[in-house]
Amino acid sequence: MREAGGEQRPSEAEWDAAVAALRGLPDRARVLLACHVNPDGDALGSMLGFALGLGRIAGELRIERLAATFPGPMRLPAPFDRLPGVELLVAEADADPAPDAMLVFDVASIERLGGLAERLLAAPVGIVLDHHASNPGFGGISLVDPAAAATSVLSDGLLRRLGVPLNPEIAECLYVALATDTGSFKFASTTPAVHEFAARLIATGIPVGEISRRLFDTRPVGALRLFGVALARMVLEREGAGGLGFAWTYLTLDDLAAHEQPPSAVEALIDTVRAVAEADVACVVKPVRPGEWSVSLRSKGAVDVSAVAVALGGGGHRFAAGFSSGGTVAEIIDAIRALLPAAAHQG
Repeated sequence: MREAGGEQRPSEAEWDAAVAALRGLPDRARVLLACHVNPDGDALGSMLGFALGLGRIAGELRIERLAATFPGPMRLPAPFDRLPGVELLVAEADADPAPDAMLVFDVASIERLGGLAERLLAAPVGIVLDHHASNPGFGGISLVDPAAAATSVLSDGLLRRLGVPLNPEIAECLYVALATDTGSFKFASTTPAVHEFAARLIATGIPVGEISRRLFDTRPVGALRLFGVALARMVLEREGAGGLGFAWTYLTLDDLAAHEQPPSAVEALIDTVRAVAEADVACVVKPVRPGEWSVSLRSKGAVDVSAVAVALGGGGHRFAAGFSSGGTVAEIIDAIRALLPAAAHQG
């Protein structure tokens, strides 16, 4: 899917190494797939789409056990709980402790794997598929392309090289990944090649209208009311981010409880905050559990928010990044605020 110009990443040698590693698995191989903590549409779609494809050639590759997981509680946020392949998911505690091969998807830094990181490092075959520029290249075989609009581009690339054709189930997962990470094809990462990829996926017969409604136009009333709470307390710092503008807000566990919503219900809130005309940078601080927060950052392009996220222990790319943190909301915002001017100079 790479467009003309620029260095080829991954190289053909790296693709070949990944294919050879999977074709060289031992008899009765155990394969574990994983994505990052608090998975989004790209993480889950890329992983499950690849899992379904790998399942189609499991006999050829001598795979006896194939499962997928992610760190933390095995809770799937709507609408991702209806993705094809969810039956392959197992809780972290039940995942194979010593797989013959482990593939990880959409993980910008090994810390985002939590307790699963040790399994990746110990696995005889470790393959990382990712599109974040901040990815340092961990794992035995690194298939990382910062120019890719979504990790699903890498999943598709490896499936094609393994000789796995698309079917509607695989295509739906990869389409969900692509649509979510391009903001329903609105972000600057939406290139002609992205539309060509989407066309191949749509050609399998997936119900695009239904998928889009599920992803972008369906929210529980409690979630919408939570958005109202967060937007009412939003702060606009016009001189923030080196004068480019910084808009931020937060929610608490008490807010979630009052509206009977899980933490995943506010994942899409960042897209609304990002719409603020006076700010290049948007931030939402979301509660995970007492004393623990998940932070989403977005930029319209003038600020490299991945530089901020990496400095604070997370990762991402220029337009979208995130990290996990302890402390208070004020401390988190102070830390971000201090890093934004330098990140603006990188924008």
